[in-house]
Amino acid sequence: MKVLIDSDAIQRRVGELGTEISRDYEGKELAVVGILKGSFIFMGDLIRRLTVPVTCDFIRCSSYGDSKESSGHVRLDFDTTQPMGAKHVLLVEDIIDTGLTMSYLLENFRTRHPASLKVCALLQKPDRMKVEVPIDYLGFSIPDAFVVGYGLDYAGKHRNLGHIAVVE
Repeated sequence: MKVLIDSDAIQRRVGELGTEISRDYEGKELAVVGILKGSFIFMGDLIRRLTVPVTCDFIRCSSYGDSKESSGHVRLDFDTTQPMGAKHVLLVEDIIDTGLTMSYLLENFRTRHPASLKVCALLQKPDRMKVEVPIDYLGFSIPDAFVVGYGLDYAGKHRNLGHIAVVE
């Protein structure tokens, strides 16, 4: 594996995102919804940098299984435990690859009638996008490579790396 983004760069960018999100939601309570499993480390670091009141919840969906390629079919495995209606919702994702999962989630969450709905993603692969989705807060754009670390995995492994690495 080759390091693509080191841990110092990740922490610096997460801090910048926390500042930007806090400024945008000043005076409001934010419902942060992490998309499991990959976002849990990013979300944990991000919420510790927010200065606005925050509630946390999770949703789990999948389209990869143990493969390096998205199946193109999104499956909802676990939903939030709290209602999202009339809340300012921030969906936190580890990586937006094809855009299919996030497109599905945005459509799903709009039916819940939140006060606002935005997306924060650590990574995006612009060259792989099949569906354009808005990313309101983005950590890094990366090339079309399979990456692991900082919550991202391959067949359940490598989530514990403090950096983002390319699987060669």
